[in-house]
Amino acid sequence: MKAKVIFATITGNNEDVADIIVEGFEDHDVEVDKEEISISEVDELSDYDIVVLVPYTYDKGSLPEEGMDFFDDLETADLSGVVYGVAGSGDTYYGDDFGVAVDKFDATLAKTKATKGAENVKINLSPNAKDVEKLDAFVMALLAKVNG
Repeated sequence: MKAKVIFATITGNNEDVADIIVEGFEDHDVEVDKEEISISEVDELSDYDIVVLVPYTYDKGSLPEEGMDFFDDLETADLSGVVYGVAGSGDTYYGDDFGVAVDKFDATLAKTKATKGAENVKINLSPNAKDVEKLDAFVMALLAKVNG
């Protein structure tokens, strides 16, 4: 089984989130590729069983600038047969705009015919011990969906 974890980060928080997810997959003998969103190609995603996106939400609900081309390409992709999940950090300071990029990427992935494998996970700033538990459950849900 192969998984790809794609992240965008300014502060390093989302790379921490991505690393926790990667470690969770590796603990279950999944081959994992981790890549920063600006160098990721949407047309390569169908080579994977599981795709996880880890975007940050900037300011008041903005998507990561370095991920806009990827996001645009995703809108026309066909990822039939791929299981996906979205997790990412934000800042609760922004209220209703907290973690909006997670929801936007989820909605776009849903249009690709990929199968949602886990509920979205939103983390305030950097992951703490409870967040690690949520991310471990996230990985388990993705694996269960693929193996289901």
